[in-house]
Amino acid sequence: MPDNVRLCFVCLGNICRSPTAAAVMRHRVAEAELTDRIEIESAGTSGWHIGEPPDERSVQEARRRGIAMHDRGQRFDASDFDRFSLVLAADYDNVSVLRSLARGPEEELKVHLLRSFDPEADGDLAVPDPYYGGTDGFANVFDLVDAACLGLLEHLTAGPLAE
Repeated sequence: MPDNVRLCFVCLGNICRSPTAAAVMRHRVAEAELTDRIEIESAGTSGWHIGEPPDERSVQEARRRGIAMHDRGQRFDASDFDRFSLVLAADYDNVSVLRSLARGPEEELKVHLLRSFDPEADGDLAVPDPYYGGTDGFANVFDLVDAACLGLLEHLTAGPLAE
């Protein structure tokens, strides 16, 4: 049986996109009865919101869809590469920062744009930051993240978690 997969979802502040992605993925993993095989965290590339709960607008959107959010803001650092199988970035800037933290090519290969796992994604694969917008932006982020998480789960069950 393959080892557990450890995922870290990363955005800038770790209060909107990455905790949303972590919550959605936990929900999808529970539905697939894989909680004993897939571990999930979220982090930010900045330290602005360390210890803070997710943005209330993210929490409300998740709650509206029946998903609980409970991550607290934390900052991703180079040593985190030791703990995670995949590091899933919300946008291109996050990818750049994460790859600059990598201590070698093996760690760089762990970094992916989250939306690269969405088979329907076309063109720009960034998850837009909804922080300065209205509630529609949070609903859009949720939809984009959910599609990507479904694709990621399919990727994991066909590859690293295949029996």
